Amino acid sequence: MKKDLTSINDLSKDEILGLLEKSIELKQAVKKQRRLDIAPGTMGALIFEKPSLRTRVTFERAMRDLGGSAVYLGPTDIGLGVRETVYDVARNLSRWVDCIIARVFEHSKISELAESATVPVINALCDEEHPCQILADLLTVLEDRGSLEGATICWTGDGNNVCNSLMLACGLVGVNLRVATPKGFEPPQAVTTRALEYAKKSGASIVLTYDPKVGAKDADFVYTDVWASMGQEAEVEQRKQIFRPYQLNKELMSWAKPEAKVLHCLPAHRGEEISAEVLDGPQSIVLDQAENRLHAQRALLAVLLSRPK
Repeated sequence: MKKDLTSINDLSKDEILGLLEKSIELKQAVKKQRRLDIAPGTMGALIFEKPSLRTRVTFERAMRDLGGSAVYLGPTDIGLGVRETVYDVARNLSRWVDCIIARVFEHSKISELAESATVPVINALCDEEHPCQILADLLTVLEDRGSLEGATICWTGDGNNVCNSLMLACGLVGVNLRVATPKGFEPPQAVTTRALEYAKKSGASIVLTYDPKVGAKDADFVYTDVWASMGQEAEVEQRKQIFRPYQLNKELMSWAKPEAKVLHCLPAHRGEEISAEVLDGPQSIVLDQAENRLHAQRALLAVLLSRPK
């Protein structure tokens, strides 16, 4: 595995599957022994330009489970690229900590951190991708079905950063994916092209459609996310009108398999991208998905922090 995880593209199929296996292994181990001491005395720096619940708590908890610790650096603590250059921040932090976990706006900051730092850099979300979320998603699918083979996921809504990482990961590991978005909100062409290249090798089917019912038909999982991400607040009302037909609700779920499960990376806006009865209903496994952020990231940290220096 590479030094950093800046994108799903940094991983191979075998590396993703290995991380999922490691996630399950450590998930069981931590139940028996709270501190695993896989990376004792290590420290991670959490650089967060955006607010967070799941990402911050799960990374801090994961570091402690491995025998390490974490220091949180919020938007006003650094002023990444404003008060101090990304290069200087990365070089300084590399002298003090063992990894950098960054939740930022521009993907270019993740890339520059990785290029400049001598310690591993993890993309904990940027405007282009959310690779850690997708590792948790695949872990959730694997645990629910017992296998990734033959699984079909429908994504309904915006072709956003989570969708980008999901497309790439599904293409790599061979999970079938249907992406239903309004016209003009499709995933970037470069992501689609790369995902389709991966799918040719893995045998996955990746389909883009403008009809959410086509996407959901006979799917095993139906997945959505907020219609307006952080930084798109000015577009909220406009997006509500455009995306309304793509709401994940009981009617859309009726097109999926009877036993299909509901996924959402959270936070959710009940009554907008997802109805309350679906989010809180018996088919929802969003809390399993949220818990698995911890297990997937613990495995990722265990692998990166145990690499030879």
